[in-house]
Amino acid sequence: MWFKNIFVYRLATDWAMSATTLEEKLSLHPLACAGLDKQSRGWVPCHGDDRLVHASNRQMLITLGVEQKLLPASIVNQFAKDRVADLEAQQGHRIGRKEKKEIKERVTEELLPRAFAHRRMTYVWIDPVNGWLVVDAASPAKADEVLELLGKTLDDLPLKLLHTQRSPVAAMTDWLAGGESPAGFTIDRELELRSSDAGKATIRYVRHDLEGDEIRAHIAAGKTATRLGMTWNDRISFVLTEQLQIKRLDFLDIIKEQAGTQAESADEMFDLDFALMTGELARMLADLVDALGGENLQQA
Repeated sequence: MWFKNIFVYRLATDWAMSATTLEEKLSLHPLACAGLDKQSRGWVPCHGDDRLVHASNRQMLITLGVEQKLLPASIVNQFAKDRVADLEAQQGHRIGRKEKKEIKERVTEELLPRAFAHRRMTYVWIDPVNGWLVVDAASPAKADEVLELLGKTLDDLPLKLLHTQRSPVAAMTDWLAGGESPAGFTIDRELELRSSDAGKATIRYVRHDLEGDEIRAHIAAGKTATRLGMTWNDRISFVLTEQLQIKRLDFLDIIKEQAGTQAESADEMFDLDFALMTGELARMLADLVDALGGENLQQA
């Protein structure tokens, strides 16, 4: 349940949908069996029961389910090839390209209901208190997939990507050049630097000391930081990207131990994990926005 890679969006200040209303709207778009479709999407329960909205302390968690039929092209081609061979043997002549295509389509329709289905889930945290909507997704495509269905489900979703006064690239580059991290954060040992010329020359550092003259020399030569490992208050480590995406979130042991020592069941553990995660992330996001010069409301 702990988020790993997040896209951060800003909710409109007047958005105030209750968990009950949200549940009703999500229930109109549940995940259904793919059937003859290769892929289907819909909302699924977050944890262990039939509720589509997990609500706690004015925070809400919802989950997009995507079911995809696993039907390799090699299997379809083999069945279609055998079908064509049988028909040619029966009819005594070769089958044309158009008919082969129709046979392949029929074979696909016959095999789809029997194909294995793979289901993946994408979690969405809605924070009406602080005005955040956060999607736990590793790629923009998966985040867009969530927002597309969420827009259809809620008719009109007043949502904008988070923008800050300073770009992450400018801020990260200045932190490295000055050898000083923003308040509440430390700089870790991961970095990507990229030149601004047409060649886009890129240098990556992993588990490498970033405080030496070598890094400053690259910056002086015109390279800028596009990814930077950071830790917030010794509680959450992450990698900040040039698009203001937060990747490879790691909630350090001190946080997870808090839940483990208090929970007496799986349901309680889920509740505590969600409460701790959202509470810590909300504070971290506020500090990160401050470190980037505050929110750019005009661009948002």
